[in-house]
Amino acid sequence: PYEILAPIGAGGMGEVYKARDSRLDRIVAVKVLPDRLSASEEGRRRFEREAKTISQLSHPHICALYDVGREGETEYLVMEYLEGETLSDRLAKGSLPLEQTLRYGVQISDALDKAHRQGIVHRDLKPGNVMLTKSGVKLLDFGLAKAIAPETSAGMTAIPTQAQLTQEGAIVGTFQYMAPEQLEGREADARTDIFALGAVLYEMATGRKAFSGATQASLISAILRDDPQPISLVQPTSPPAFDRVVRTCLAKDPEDRWQSAHDVASELKWISEGSQAGAPSAGAPRRRNRERLAWAVAALGVALALLAPILWRRPAAPKELIRFTMAPPPGQRFVDTVSLAPDGKRILFVLQDPSGLSSIWVRPFDGLVPRKLAGTEDGRSPFWSPDGREIAFFSGSKLRRIGAEGGPPQTICESGSGFTGAWNGQGTILFTTEFGTAIVGVSAAGGTPHPVTAVDAAQGEVAHFYPAFLPDGRHFVYVARNLDPEKTSIMLGSLDAKDVRRLCRADSAAIYSDLGYLLFARDNALVAWRFDPNGLKPVGEPAPVFESVQYGTESNRLVASAAGDRLAYQLRSLRNRLVWVDRKGRELGTLGAVGAYEDVRISPDGRRVAVAIRDSTQGQNIDVWVLDAARGTGTHVTAERTDEFNPAWFPDGDRLVYVSDRFGFYDLFERPASGGTERILLRTKLDKILPIVSPDGRNLIYVVTEGAKFSLFLAPLSGQGDARRIGDVSRFSAEHAEISPGGRWITFESSESGQREVYVQGLSGGPKRQISVGGGQTAIWRRDGQELYYCAKDGMLMSVAVRSGGDLPEFGEPQPLFPLRYVVSGAQLFRRPYDIAPDGQRFLVIRRAFDGEADDVVVVMNWTAALPGAR
Repeated sequence: PYEILAPIGAGGMGEVYKARDSRLDRIVAVKVLPDRLSASEEGRRRFEREAKTISQLSHPHICALYDVGREGETEYLVMEYLEGETLSDRLAKGSLPLEQTLRYGVQISDALDKAHRQGIVHRDLKPGNVMLTKSGVKLLDFGLAKAIAPETSAGMTAIPTQAQLTQEGAIVGTFQYMAPEQLEGREADARTDIFALGAVLYEMATGRKAFSGATQASLISAILRDDPQPISLVQPTSPPAFDRVVRTCLAKDPEDRWQSAHDVASELKWISEGSQAGAPSAGAPRRRNRERLAWAVAALGVALALLAPILWRRPAAPKELIRFTMAPPPGQRFVDTVSLAPDGKRILFVLQDPSGLSSIWVRPFDGLVPRKLAGTEDGRSPFWSPDGREIAFFSGSKLRRIGAEGGPPQTICESGSGFTGAWNGQGTILFTTEFGTAIVGVSAAGGTPHPVTAVDAAQGEVAHFYPAFLPDGRHFVYVARNLDPEKTSIMLGSLDAKDVRRLCRADSAAIYSDLGYLLFARDNALVAWRFDPNGLKPVGEPAPVFESVQYGTESNRLVASAAGDRLAYQLRSLRNRLVWVDRKGRELGTLGAVGAYEDVRISPDGRRVAVAIRDSTQGQNIDVWVLDAARGTGTHVTAERTDEFNPAWFPDGDRLVYVSDRFGFYDLFERPASGGTERILLRTKLDKILPIVSPDGRNLIYVVTEGAKFSLFLAPLSGQGDARRIGDVSRFSAEHAEISPGGRWITFESSESGQREVYVQGLSGGPKRQISVGGGQTAIWRRDGQELYYCAKDGMLMSVAVRSGGDLPEFGEPQPLFPLRYVVSGAQLFRRPYDIAPDGQRFLVIRRAFDGEADDVVVVMNWTAALPGAR
């Protein structure tokens, strides 16, 4: 079906022709592959298998593979036809301007990251395989090096000989861009492509190849042993930060390189945005940047604090309170974690980019740039080892540890949905496996966790979490959450289960300062209470020290840390916004003002939107509001001093059901959407969340929390009949139920496979089917029932076509729509971060307002100077 029009070029990977697809009447590129590919049936099968995988890649900067076939003994590929010039042709004219180098570098990195996430490695990245088009770069021959190359012999020597260099399939790639491990015959992985990327970036910036040699042997020797001349020496106007990025790409040991193309893209974007650290050296123009200035001020503050004891030796003079903010790197935001190293010289935090991807970063105070710990993607709740050499964190359902300077993470134990940990000097780690359970302990070397506290249900306790060790390493403080918020307390516990007693009421977790204070939140302020570590009791009265500290009365999280005379905390932030987007993720406009939105539900007629908003002026209470979908004006539906959230519409569009904790448990209430008198729908001695009303208005479906387990229940709204569990989904934790528009099927998320996945089952029971692939949550039906949406594990909104069938509908394969850019954690797991308009063409999404109110981290030196009477 392909009509050859003209030859385009030829190379080691075959000959390329311009052609016309007579069936679709489009211009394509046909690549005829080398004859050696047809030498064996095994080779052909492997090529077809690899080509099929590559064809699944869809990225704006990867040349699309349309077809693969065989004509007689000739194998061929059909690809997207591109107009432009190769990067190698452009480089023949000289180096590229810095702006182009950074832009093309970001695009290449994004393309590599997309492929690497699907397990595909290029293995032959070079300027000749990069096409420059009007829409940006396009990577060619992606993954075909592996597809065409025969399997490498296991007996290959470490350093290939001249014969091996020419031996078919022994080494695949172009020498100037090959990583040391390729030359040594080792397996290529994503980091191999990152080495080649560094060589390409170097050549774009300088017009010179990173490695050269008069002979093949000398070239190989240069790659294995030498470092290229620094870019800043070849191009004096090049930013030093760019030099560092390329130098890290070109590290000889793969472990010393950037560990993902996403990291490289992030660094290049940061430089292109004009950061202070990335500014040109030696008289080149410098662009000002608020975030980098903040880092510089931070370093200056630290330097002043360290010099103060030397410069001022007046014993009677009080230490001066020094306070400064640290802004996140451009395009990132802090995510509810800040932790000072035990020596106070470093700080770790979790950062999230606009796409919703999070990772753990460490920044020394004597440096200006934080460093991402590779392998901590999707990590949460990190905490330090007592010597500061390692960091523990939770990822998926496991507790892991990693060196503070990086390295491969190691699994300690299974942790469930673990969070909130502490590590003592004897090698014991405490953490909580699920919300609603007690604290468990495990050896940092690994093992099976065992309980160290016992939830006292008779006293109204519902959960223990946020442990923090005291100096003796045996005693610790923790939060005992109570059904009555006024009884939620800081408790004293011990590893031998003795000396358990209540210390004080608090709204948050407590941290211990080795200056002899407990710090916790109470009544909208961070307070400090002198604590005797020997007598294990508070002394005197607590005193407020700082306001606007990030904490939550619902989750009891406190985003603060103390080490010596240093204190760090995250500022309270109201940085969400409601954004209308189309099916491609393009923003169409915003609704209402910036605020702390935690739920969103569009009314059946699409004219109003019910939301839950956290109000920091009222002790961070959550209230239900209704917004006009056209104008964004709002009506306060609830105004109690308790939390009201999870609003959902009745089918008539006039009433709302929502959750309130005013009686100690999470109970279900009903109220007119315009305000007015509320009515209790369901009040029991179990927490009930995420309510919805069936399309016929007859039944209420909700989630019951029983310790660490979540079950779906249905209760008649008429009050006639008892509540019942739905189907067999109660055998595993199940959440976020949604009923199909016709009322026949229910979708929910369950952890029965080991991770959250979306399932569909008949409302009255029967067989169920897993809908999501590789993780999913928060499913929503389109109003006509012909499409189902859910949030994938990586934050992508997925679409699944639905066609009515027999016992269950027929479902298509999940298709990505756009990144939601909203990652839930902790109590936010039980929120609804998006909804779809009745027309099925627009989505209303809660997104972080990166351009809104700051959520900077505040660092305080000599924080005790803020105590009353300290001055």
